[in-house]
Amino acid sequence: MKAMILAAGRGERMRPLTLARPKPLLEAGGVALIVHHLRALAAAGLDDVVVNLSWLGGQIRAALGDGSRHGVRIHYSDEGPEPLETGGGIFRALPLLGAGPFLVLNGDTWSDIPYGELRARLTPTDLAHLVLVPNPVHNPGGDFVLERGRIVETPGERQTFSGVGVYRAELFAGCRDGIFKLAPLLRAAARAGRVSGEVHAGAWLDIGTPERLVELDERLSRGGR
Repeated sequence: MKAMILAAGRGERMRPLTLARPKPLLEAGGVALIVHHLRALAAAGLDDVVVNLSWLGGQIRAALGDGSRHGVRIHYSDEGPEPLETGGGIFRALPLLGAGPFLVLNGDTWSDIPYGELRARLTPTDLAHLVLVPNPVHNPGGDFVLERGRIVETPGERQTFSGVGVYRAELFAGCRDGIFKLAPLLRAAARAGRVSGEVHAGAWLDIGTPERLVELDERLSRGGR
């Protein structure tokens, strides 16, 4: 299974730190956020990785190279000066991701989600499998309802999407190259009964603000997970 790290965003909530440096290269525990992901993917046996680029993407390419020093092979999907949002970014990268199911993770999160185990959770008829987490303070309303291992579009207690999911290319059938979000595709597939999910109760942080970057840095500097 190939993996994709979403790294094209402008990091506007992280400003001023991201005015001259892309968010994936910000450091926590002395290591760039995106390198934490690469190491985790390599440890899980997922060594074929796609990284999408836009805002200050040249810095990411220069810092990571072909990925070999981190135990992976990196392929870059260049989106140009305007990021394509999550849906558009994945769609642009589909030729690099191959025909089989693929893993996607947000570049601005940190977790101990067991990436190597997720492909087995995607059934032959499902288009996506999402990893949810308990709602953090900054997203109290959650994103998706999970019932008996299925993502459903019905009223209920919502939990937060971790940014980690396994997808089939068929989820993007009918899409065109350009800027579009992923969530509407997931909701349509959920209404069709073709999205499974699980809740991860372990470590997970959304590193979306300078304050949360400091929180992660302090945690890792103390040797925490």
